[in-house]
Amino acid sequence: MNSNRGKIALGYARASGLALLLMIVPTLVLAPGGLCAQQAAPTEYQIKAAYLYNFGKFVHWPARVEAAPNKSFSVCVLGQDPFGPALKAILAGQNIDGEETVAATIARPEDAANCRILYISSSEEHRLKEIIAALDDSSVLTVSDLPSFSKKGGMVGFVFNNNKIRFEVNLGKAQRAGLTMSSELLKLAVAVRNSPAGN
Repeated sequence: MNSNRGKIALGYARASGLALLLMIVPTLVLAPGGLCAQQAAPTEYQIKAAYLYNFGKFVHWPARVEAAPNKSFSVCVLGQDPFGPALKAILAGQNIDGEETVAATIARPEDAANCRILYISSSEEHRLKEIIAALDDSSVLTVSDLPSFSKKGGMVGFVFNNNKIRFEVNLGKAQRAGLTMSSELLKLAVAVRNSPAGN
């Protein structure tokens, strides 16, 4: 059953265009009755892994980052990894802007220098303020499902909205880091904040 869920999430992630993933996947109700009885719903973190991949396709990084010698597009997890094999499965064999997508787990925010996207695990909640401060001068897209993440200085925070996985954006924080978010992405956010500090 888990392999079927993985295939469903992987299919959504690999479909062309943001609309298919970000309009279909968020509407999947996580309760078992949300899909046909014969079709197993993707797990919470399979859906979030698919989101991370697609965020990379609809965010643009500064030229200095895109010109860096490291030619892989790294999606990193800081702290305990809740994704299991899901994130690696979503990213396997894919590329964003001609760069191979890879998954990595890091232990310190200082190790995020080569990450394009950094998912901050709930295990790091006790030091979130320190992590956000350490990344302040970087152009790393920060994502988490920690409570009020986009209000606390994170860039993209996963939230549950009507029992569906959606996301909030702190646009001011992303812009201060030199990131440009597609208008298509912003339209699908349940909230867009413009305070760089997340206040």
